[in-house]
Amino acid sequence: MISERQKEIIDAAGKILTESGIGGLTTKKLAQEMGFSEAAIYRHFPSKEAITLGMLEFLRENMNNRLSSFDATLGVEERFRAIFSSQFSFFTQHPHFVVAVFSDGLWEESDQINQAILALMETKMGFLLPLISEGQSIGTFKSDVSAEQLVHLVLGAFRLQMFKWRVSGFSFDLNASGTQLIESILTVMKN
Repeated sequence: MISERQKEIIDAAGKILTESGIGGLTTKKLAQEMGFSEAAIYRHFPSKEAITLGMLEFLRENMNNRLSSFDATLGVEERFRAIFSSQFSFFTQHPHFVVAVFSDGLWEESDQINQAILALMETKMGFLLPLISEGQSIGTFKSDVSAEQLVHLVLGAFRLQMFKWRVSGFSFDLNASGTQLIESILTVMKN
């Protein structure tokens, strides 16, 4: 469980990563962003890697908690919409965490970071794969493409949407645009 101060540091690190990438994330810059000394950061995290790992773990837990809370009695289409609506809402409120969608520069920083990124991806896939499989088994979704391949297509479209939002300087309504994307995806996936 992370402390409130660690969460503040993670938020600030996310902002720096989004603006400057992994090379721009220094304890000096982070301390300036936070308004305290570098030594104070080390009281909460032993290294830059630990901060990045903390951010990725926070995001994984947050996503797991949000996506676990959906009403299981909803139909597959409604749950599919709810997953992405939750994601678009979260990133609209916390755009500085969009870096985790792309993991820009984070890959190959360390094995632990790679494992944390994989855990984040697996968490999302852990919600989508069974949902799409269920939709295929009851005839809601087409079954001529495997559920795993559909998950890859859906996540690729999601990632592109997030990339467009990021490079536009977060200038358009992600919730509205994301809803249109999800409706288009459902149109393609449905029988």
